[in-house]
Amino acid sequence: MKKRILAGALTASLCMTLSGCAAMLERSYHASAQHIDRLAVAEDSSVLRVENYRELVSAVLYLVSQGAEEGVIQLHDYTGEVETDLPAACLEVANEDPLGAYAVDYIKHEYTRVVSYYQATLNIHYRRTLEQVRSMVNVTGTGAIRTELQEALARFDPEVVLRVAYFAEDEQSIAQLIRQAYYDTPAAALGMPQAQISLYPDEGSQRVVEIQLTYPEGEEELRAKSRELSDQVDAITAAYWDLEGETLAQRAARELARRVSYSAQGGSTAYDAFTAGEADSQGMALAYVMLCGRTTVDCEVVEGEREGEPWFWNRVQFFGEEQRYLDPTQGDSRLRTARELFEEGYRWPGGPQEPEEAVQVQAETVDPM
Repeated sequence: MKKRILAGALTASLCMTLSGCAAMLERSYHASAQHIDRLAVAEDSSVLRVENYRELVSAVLYLVSQGAEEGVIQLHDYTGEVETDLPAACLEVANEDPLGAYAVDYIKHEYTRVVSYYQATLNIHYRRTLEQVRSMVNVTGTGAIRTELQEALARFDPEVVLRVAYFAEDEQSIAQLIRQAYYDTPAAALGMPQAQISLYPDEGSQRVVEIQLTYPEGEEELRAKSRELSDQVDAITAAYWDLEGETLAQRAARELARRVSYSAQGGSTAYDAFTAGEADSQGMALAYVMLCGRTTVDCEVVEGEREGEPWFWNRVQFFGEEQRYLDPTQGDSRLRTARELFEEGYRWPGGPQEPEEAVQVQAETVDPM
C-alpha cells in the first residue's frame, strides 16, 4: 500500500539539501547540493526546470524532500544524455542520498520530447510514513547521537531516526552507544531493550540511522515503574541533598548499603534494588547513579570485569579533582583511585593496564641485547 508523505514534513531537510542554509538547531548539520537556479517554469509553477545532470539530481531530491508522489521536470538545453541520466538520477537519489535511501521505495520515470526540450514525469513510491520522517533528527558526532538516545530511552520511544553528518560509526558502534545511553538514564533503565539498527545508505559520510527498540515491558508499565523509582529516590536524597563533594558521595553509598544488599541472583535495575532490597552489580551501580544524580556529584556506571568476571561499578568526579571509583556491592563508602581499583582485580576500558610495580620490574629485567 502506497503511503503518502506530505510536503511539510521535510522543510528542514529541503533547507539543508537545496539551499545550503545554516543549521537551525545546535545539533543540526550543514549539507549542500547543486542549487537549481530556475526551480519552476513561468507557465506552470509545479514544473521544475534543469539543464545538467547535477541539477537533475537536485530536482529529483527536491520532489522527495517535498513528499511529492508525482512530479514533472523539464530539461532545457540539456548537456547530457536524457535516456541514461534520468534513471541514473532517480537511482542516485533513491540509493545514495540519506533521505532518499531511507524514505523512498522506488521511483518510476518516463520522458518525452516536446519541441525544444524534454519533459520527464516521475512517480515516487515511499516506504516511510509522515510520522516516521518527522521523527528524524539531524545530529553531528557521537556525543549528539548518545544524547538523542538518552532522551529516547527516557521516553521509552520504540523508534529513533537520526540523520548523521560526518558519519564514522558502524552498527556495532551504534549498539555500544545505545548501551552507554541506557546506563546514562538509570530511572528508565528497566531492562536493556533489544535494538535493530539500519543504516541508509550502506556507506557514506552522511547517513540516516534507524533504530527500532523493543523493551521488556509495555510503555505504560515502564512509565509507572520509572515514576515509582524516582519517588523513592527523591525521598532518600531529601535527607542529604545539601551535602557536597566526597562527603555527599560517601553518604549516598551508605544510604544504598542500608537499603540494598548485593546478590548475584538479584535484579539488574535500580528499580529491583530499591523495591526488592537486593540487586546484582549492575542493579546496584544503577541505583548508586540515581542517588548521586539527584545531587551535584557527577557519577556514571562503569562496565568491566572483576577478577575475570563481568562486573559493574561507579566512577565519580568532583570538580577539579581526580576521578574516583566506588563498588557499591562492597557495602562500604570507600572511594578508590583507578590504581587502587586495578590492584584489587578490576579491569575496564581506559583503566590502568598493569600495576606500576610490574612495569618497574619489567623495565629492570629487560635484556639490553
